[in-house]
Amino acid sequence: MARIDGGEMLVRVLEREGVHEIFTLHGGHLDVILAAAARHGFQIFDTRHEQAAAHMADGWARTTGRPGVAIVTAGPGVTDAVTGVANAYMDSIPMVLIGGRSPLADDDRLPLQAVDQMGLMRPITKWARSVTDAERIPEYVAAAFRHAVSGRPGPVFLELPIDVLFRRVDEHKVAFPESYRPSEPPGPSRESLKRALAWLKEAKRPALLAGGGAWFSQASHELARFAELTHTPVMANSKARGSISEEHPLCFGGFAAIHPALQAGAPSADLVILLGTRIGLFTGGGNSVIPADARVIQVDIEPEEIGRNRDIDLGIASDCREFLRQAIEMIGQEKFDSHHEWLERLGAIRTAMRHRFDEAIRSHKGPIHPARMAHDIARVLDPEAIIVADGGETASWMSNAWIARRPGGFLSHGYLGCLGVGIPFALAAKAAHPDKQVLCIIGDGSVGLNFSEFHTGVKSGLPITVVINNDQQWGMSKHGQELMWGKGKDVATSLGMVHYEKAAQGLGAYGELVERPEDIAPAMERALDCGRIACLNIVTDPDVIEPGTLALYSAFRNVVAPEEASESSGEGTTLPYYGRRKLD
Repeated sequence: MARIDGGEMLVRVLEREGVHEIFTLHGGHLDVILAAAARHGFQIFDTRHEQAAAHMADGWARTTGRPGVAIVTAGPGVTDAVTGVANAYMDSIPMVLIGGRSPLADDDRLPLQAVDQMGLMRPITKWARSVTDAERIPEYVAAAFRHAVSGRPGPVFLELPIDVLFRRVDEHKVAFPESYRPSEPPGPSRESLKRALAWLKEAKRPALLAGGGAWFSQASHELARFAELTHTPVMANSKARGSISEEHPLCFGGFAAIHPALQAGAPSADLVILLGTRIGLFTGGGNSVIPADARVIQVDIEPEEIGRNRDIDLGIASDCREFLRQAIEMIGQEKFDSHHEWLERLGAIRTAMRHRFDEAIRSHKGPIHPARMAHDIARVLDPEAIIVADGGETASWMSNAWIARRPGGFLSHGYLGCLGVGIPFALAAKAAHPDKQVLCIIGDGSVGLNFSEFHTGVKSGLPITVVINNDQQWGMSKHGQELMWGKGKDVATSLGMVHYEKAAQGLGAYGELVERPEDIAPAMERALDCGRIACLNIVTDPDVIEPGTLALYSAFRNVVAPEEASESSGEGTTLPYYGRRKLD
């Protein structure tokens, strides 16, 4: 009679879920899982730190729309993964973290690597369980996937004590779940759909703000069709970028395009449809992009999200793709206003935003302006390349330079503001899309957090290109300090000149230092053609401030010292205009 262990059970359920890749760092608690995965032909990507393994599972989900799986050992393996799980939790990313555990039989005997892992994981996961019976492992793994992808997605945690995981049981006693998720997504009521379309027909200046719910419901085709039928402009956050190509005439970039401050005194949107995006810092915080007098329709799969932080005129609990599909069906042959004047005004804003750094981009003078770096990189890359942007100001420079044409093709930060995700995200993207160019652009501060993953790229054969924006400082932090206190009064934000390209070479990567603007494009070509993970260390002007830093600084001043907000920004400083002026 055949007997199987917990590792074999777990891997069989992963296969049924279509998973053939796991991200891990070895620990003895995991051996039966790793052995089973190898027998079943899985790709095993072993990182140099468990944080990177969790980030890779997160990045896999962001670029594929499917949950990534990370497996870490007990104790420090689980604690090291906490940041990666928290990052996924804050951004509603589906991922499954499986953690080893000390033996159940040794509870309260002070065994090795025993810590309250469930207590750590419950606050940062949708669902967390510890398995106490080997025969139930398939049941719990199936439940983990159900919770990760059902409703609002998110990370889940499954803890497997070593004496449970290694136990062998009669195969015929093990039940493998077959059908354990809804067959149809939840949709809108007919009345709410009719009301939403009636309001859309009345609107003179509608706008649709698409978030992660649009991407994870795989609504790209329906989103473009709905926009075309109703002549509604679409903006997208970083998770949803590319869900409608930014080359599409109805795509107008990020949410800020409808910010009243950008409308130059003219009225902004009078109807806003929030499609799978929450109302928080990037939409409805203290400096809300949603005009106060606009009608707001919020479509979200999680009813509890509707009405967070502001009143909603119409809340619709629905899967985003299903909402769009039924709306398209209901529209039929009905005609909507062309909104010509409104689209023309948004087009002017889009053009201005894309060309606001033209002067810096044309300049051949040194030191390298970060906008010149980002745009030169973008020009060299294939239009279908996947971009990962990591770092405070660095991510913003690249976000402005790149035109996203496909969903899952631009990965960056979210609500945790977690630095260090860049290289793991990019490695996961390359694992998921081996035929595409993958670029990670990262600040010299952020790159320090997971630098050893260059070695993961080497040994795993994942030829991504990593560009380090080396301004020799924690740019956003140092610029913020200088805006507050004055030039030369920064604290703990300087890094100095570091030859990251040499450190990367030591880990087996291709490395090159770039110090002149005219050398950026040729260096990029060499990096892309080298056939292995590459590091370009590009030295940029440390005094140029990205506009987002000024916006954050201004918001900070308004919160902590509103009475001083209109006063001088700090002794010896001048406020920048779109990154062109420098600190004195």
